[in-house]
Formats: sequence, structure tokens, C-alpha cells
Amino acid sequence: MIDYIRGKVVYHTLDAVVVEVKGVGYRIFCANPFEWGEGEEVRVYTHQVVREDAHLLYGFQDRVTRDLFRMLLEVSGIGPKVALSITAAGSPERLAEAVEQENLNVLTRLPGIGKKTAQRLVLDLKDKLRKAEWARPLSRSPEPAGRLSGEGRALEAIEALKALGYNEEEASRSVREAREGFGEREPGLDEWIKRALQLSMKG
Repeated sequence: MIDYIRGKVVYHTLDAVVVEVKGVGYRIFCANPFEWGEGEEVRVYTHQVVREDAHLLYGFQDRVTRDLFRMLLEVSGIGPKVALSITAAGSPERLAEAVEQENLNVLTRLPGIGKKTAQRLVLDLKDKLRKAEWARPLSRSPEPAGRLSGEGRALEAIEALKALGYNEEEASRSVREAREGFGEREPGLDEWIKRALQLSMKG
């Protein structure tokens, strides 16, 4: 199995980045292909999915996100496309926290996740996530009642974009790019949506 690919980014598509290694171009499906710049030398951590008609590579910036992706694939009803969208919707640590707390309200806001699948996420992943070093519950004060956390606002922004006609991949990509621009700041939901819309129109 290919653990990672190191090479130069040749070009992007809406759902993938093409990385050239010694004259061979590898198409790697990503939640946000544009996080790697064209012409940039990159290392992409990968997961390979083998089907009867194709061998597909899915790529991630770090091993933690890839580990989460692999865990999600073990949940009944979640395939690579949905798992990739989930990794784009929030940090692995925040998802682990939602699973640990059995917070179905947060989990059902994830792309492609309904109530039954959210329940399966809790059932299938809770014990596995407890064993993951990176998934230890975050030590922070709970959010005041009625106030959305940064992750909650990101998920709400994704749903708002979908209501405007964007598909899950487009909405998740735009919100993830918006998140990178905010840095440590915690903007309101309106600003999330406005910034994500601006980025989606540029794309």
C-alpha cells in the first residue's frame, strides 16, 4: 500500500490534485485540492481504495486526518466520498469529541450523515477513538447555551451553501478555505457564509 506520495503538483481538478513523481502523474482525490499550490513540492499522505474497475488514491495533509478517514470507512453506510467530505467539515479532534459526547446534533450536521448513520458513528467509533492518541477529549470549557462553536458554525455554513444549490463537496471546500483565512479568530455565522460564498465564486 502507498503510504504517501512526494512530488510536484502539476494541476488541480475540482476534486483531485495531480502530483508528478519521476515522470508519472498520480491523481489523488482530496477534500480541498487547492490547499496545495500548483508547482509546489508536496508530500501527500494517501489511502488506496481498490475496486474492480479502478485503483483510487485519496490524499491528506497529515496522518491524523488519514487515520480518521480510514476509521470512517469502517462505519456501515459511509463510503470514500462521504468520509472525505466529513474530514473537510471539521478537525478530527472535534469529531472525536462529538462522538465521545454522543452529540447527534453535531454529527447529523456532517455532510451525508443522517440520524441512523450518526448513531452508527457513535457505536462503531467511540471505543476506537478513545484509543487514538490524537482523539483524547479536548480540555476546554463548554460553549454557552445557544452559542455555536467554530466547528458548529462551519457545519451550519456548509448547510447554508447546500441550501443555495451547492453540492456537498463544493460547500465543504469553500468552508474549509474560509476557515484557513480566519486563523485563530472566531467569526459569526454570517461572516462564515459570506466568505465561503466569495471563495466559491472565485473557484
